[in-house]
Amino acid sequence: MLRSLYDWTMNLAAHRHAGLALFFIALIESSVFPIPPDILLIPMIIAAPTKAWRYALICLAGSVLGGMIGYGIGYFLFETVGQPVLELYGYAAKFDQFREYYNEWGAWAVFIAGVTPFPYKVITILSGVTALDPVVFTIASICARGLRFFVIAALIWKFGPAIRDFIEKRLGLLFTIFVVVLIGGFAAIKLLPHG
Repeated sequence: MLRSLYDWTMNLAAHRHAGLALFFIALIESSVFPIPPDILLIPMIIAAPTKAWRYALICLAGSVLGGMIGYGIGYFLFETVGQPVLELYGYAAKFDQFREYYNEWGAWAVFIAGVTPFPYKVITILSGVTALDPVVFTIASICARGLRFFVIAALIWKFGPAIRDFIEKRLGLLFTIFVVVLIGGFAAIKLLPHG
């Protein structure tokens, strides 16, 4: 089933309404859909590099709006919709562990999930369940998803199709390393003696 969803998503890249399809995929991926919008974004930018920034912006808008839908699912519909989605992706058991510390570190969780391969939909739903401040959630989503999609757009715009393999296989790892170094830097600053 996942393979057929992947193929269906890839076929949308060649469609004349690809921009609308990109917005829709980014929207639903942030709350329920398993295929990330990058799968559609990458071939669209390769096919039309002059539209790289436009496509990244469309992807960002869809993803942030979809994140707000995920937040709403968590806030209003957790028992009926949110819990089954988490169970579908195998995150229901881990969900309770996250909940304990979430509001203290929620903005970081949204940022980390927004740029790394961690399923963003889990964090959007969790943010709603824990009633993370919606302004904090939205700002963290814009920063994280903007970073992710505009870095992809910039790399393809600059290096063309040759960079596609690197993005698909290594960019998630680089974003994860970036986040670890960033958080490590903040932790080090906080732990260093001041005086």
